[in-house]
Parts: sequence; structure tokens; C-alpha cells
Amino acid sequence: MLPVFYGFLVFWLSLYGFQSFVLTYLYFRHRSERSQDAPVDAGNWPHVAVQLPVYNERHVVARLIDAAAALDYPPDRLEIQVLDDSTDDTTGLAEARAAYHRANGVNVQVLHRPVREGFKAGALAWGLTRTDAEYLAVFDADFRPHPDFLRRTIPPLVAKPGVGIVQTRWSHLNEVYSSLTRAQSLALDGHFVVEQTGRNRAGLLINFNGSGGVWRRTCIESAGGWQADTMTEDMDLSYRAQLAGWHSLYLPDVDAPAELPPQMEAFKRQQARWAQGSVQCLRKLSGPILRSQLTGVQKAMALVHISSYLTHPLMIVLLLASLPLLLQPGATHALFIGLSLASLGPPLLFIVAQSVLYPDWRKRVLYFPMLAVVGAGITWSTSRAVWQGLTQWGGTFRRTPKFRLEGRRGQWSGSVYRLLPDRAVWGELALLLYAMLAVWVAWVHGNFGVIPFLMLYVCGFALVAGSSLLQGARR
Repeated sequence: MLPVFYGFLVFWLSLYGFQSFVLTYLYFRHRSERSQDAPVDAGNWPHVAVQLPVYNERHVVARLIDAAAALDYPPDRLEIQVLDDSTDDTTGLAEARAAYHRANGVNVQVLHRPVREGFKAGALAWGLTRTDAEYLAVFDADFRPHPDFLRRTIPPLVAKPGVGIVQTRWSHLNEVYSSLTRAQSLALDGHFVVEQTGRNRAGLLINFNGSGGVWRRTCIESAGGWQADTMTEDMDLSYRAQLAGWHSLYLPDVDAPAELPPQMEAFKRQQARWAQGSVQCLRKLSGPILRSQLTGVQKAMALVHISSYLTHPLMIVLLLASLPLLLQPGATHALFIGLSLASLGPPLLFIVAQSVLYPDWRKRVLYFPMLAVVGAGITWSTSRAVWQGLTQWGGTFRRTPKFRLEGRRGQWSGSVYRLLPDRAVWGELALLLYAMLAVWVAWVHGNFGVIPFLMLYVCGFALVAGSSLLQGARR
């Protein structure tokens, strides 16, 4: 039965790989489509609140507030809410910058909550009760929006009453900082250029990415508001809004620059939170999706989308099953053929995204092996998060620390926000030894075609665990 079980795992994983081919096709089919929106008259710009949820962000809170204050929008129709849950000196820094901008005619308020109830979802919901703005833009602490952001995102909402969400593309403030940030930029560009564009223009459901977007107030309220029972309140609310009949609009030509995590442990924490939250959304929203009036294709693509982090525990189980399969007489390479073909989908998607955005895309895609290795190496920490998402609601929102890194400038190793390795590193080391044993068995039995697949795990767990330990010790 082991080959049958292994074949089932390969087939399941292949579905997610082939999804990349589908989304790439949808991107090419719809990439020439453009939204034509009537300009907003000078006297008709609506009231907008810019919400900035922060928690212990001493390094970047001033940059965030300065960027929000520099937004080119009628000042009498703009307010900025710093939704502050901080317990360190971030609050004082925010108050000082807010006072400076208020003295220059910008309506900036620091709204401090003494209790961090509901985490980011709770802060956004709390801020909503303290404004009567028709539209709400959201930026996380690591963002630095361009001055024309609202001028480019508000007109589509004004022109299309049925649109409740506008999401923009994330760009990167520090992609050249290290090979890790280079790899992250590849993954995010693939998502924002190809996946989000393909999904949205083909009529499929998309998720709000938590930052760099604008909401219509009535959309938030009619969809049930911000809720804290998942760790990805952004995906949860955006899916509930679309199931309630609201349309989403993705604008790939509008970008919002943000900072990428430079520390491996920070990146693992970010991915674990996204994994836990998306699986909680899968539990919460699968029934409503299946019972909705969506087409069969829309339902299938939505379920594949919000269940994508299941690939991580599947990869762990695949590794664990590889060794006993290799010990069986007549172990075959045939089971890897489907997975090998499907694994070509993500690289194609990333290459397309890089070629669209950058003239030097050929150099940029050389970092794909780094992305693949890191992706394999974080599967243990994200698998633990998937289990938490399957077995509990909510959880503790562990923030991803930011350090004000731009380009190659900035240091993080001496910051109080620097993370120490968590217990997941021991699982990564154990899986590293297991993968090495599987490579040795494959070599001894002459199954050389399987060795590259197993070496991906060896390199991944060695890199991720090693980086976590070394970066955690370095000051």
C-alpha cells in the first residue's frame, strides 16, 4: 500500500503545482485588460481614513506616519489613524510625529489601546468606530506608500459602486539586501503580478493582502466586519465580502513599497502566521463557498487558493514516506514524474512576473534556487502552524519585526526586536538527518533520479536551521 499512498501524496501536491500553469494562462489571456474609470471632480473627493495598525514598531513608525502624511489628497477629507497597541517607546515616537504633522495641517491621530484585544483585526475594527469615513486605506508598519496612492485607488471605488475592495501590488524597499530578501521578492512578485491579476480578471475570488489596499466602509460592515477568529483577518473578510456579492478590483500598475524580513526566523514567523490563518479560513469558509452561487470553477479555484499551505505538511509526509519506499524492492521513479512536471509551474510563473516588472529579469530569476531551498526548509515550521490552524481558532498574533531597511542600508542584528530561534529548529535538524539518510539509501540502491528531490530537503533544512541558529546568536 505504500506506493499507492505515496502516489496519492504526489497527485495531491501536483494539483497545486498545475494551478500555477492555470494562473499563468489566465494572466496572459487577460493581461491587456485595463480598468477605465472616470476622474473624480475636484470638489467630490470622498472622505478617506488611512488606518495604520502598529505594535512595537520603534524603527519604522516615523517613516510610516511621514509617508501617510505625504499622501496627495484634499486635507479636509483625509484623516490618518495610527492604531497603536504598543507597549514600548513606539507610542511616544508616534505621538511626536503626529504632533509635527498636525502642526502642518495634516489630521493625524494616535489612537492607543491599552489592551491588544483581537490583535490587528481588533485594532482595525476599533478604528472603524472612531471615524465616519466612506473609504478606509490600510497600511502595515513596514509600508511606505507613494504620495499618489489615494489619487489612483479612490476613483475606481467611486466609479464602481459594486466594488468593495481595491488591492494594489506590493513592491520592495530592500529586495537587494540579501539573498533571502531576493528570494522573497521573487515569490511576492509572482503572487502580485501573475496570480492576483489572473484571478481577478478571470472572475475568480482574490484575497485582500492585509495592506496596500482600500475598503469601502459599507462593504466591511455588510460582510460582517473584521473578525479575529483567524490569523489572516484580511483573507477572511475579503472572501466573506465577495461571497456577499461585493466585487474586488486588483490594480497591478499601482504599487505600495514595503520592507521584506531580513532574518530567517522573522520570515518563518510570517509564513507560519499566514499558514495558520489560511487553514483557519479554509475551515471557516469552505461551507459558505460550496453553498454559494459561484460557478464550479470559481469554487474549485477558491478552495485550492485558501488551502495552498497544506502543501507544506504534504511535503513533510512525502519526505517521511520516501525512505521506507526506497527500502522496498523495485522502488520506481515513476511516482516522481507527475510531481516533477507540476513543479515546473511555479518557476514559469515567477519568470513571467520578473520579465514583466524588470529589464534585468534574467539576473533576478537566478535566485529561484534559493527560493526553492528556503521553501523546502520552512515546511516544518509552517506544518506546525497548519496543525494549529486545523485544531484551534484564533491564536496569538506574533508580529513580524521590521528594522527600517532600504536597499542595502540598515542593520537588524543589534535590534531588541531580533528574534531568537524557536523550538522548530530542532524539528528542522531532525528532518535534515532523516533526509540525509534517505539520500544515502537512494545512492546505495541506485535510485539516483530521486536524489535531487531529496537534496532539496537536505539543503533546505540545513539552510533554514543553520540561518536561524547563526542569526539568533549574532549581534
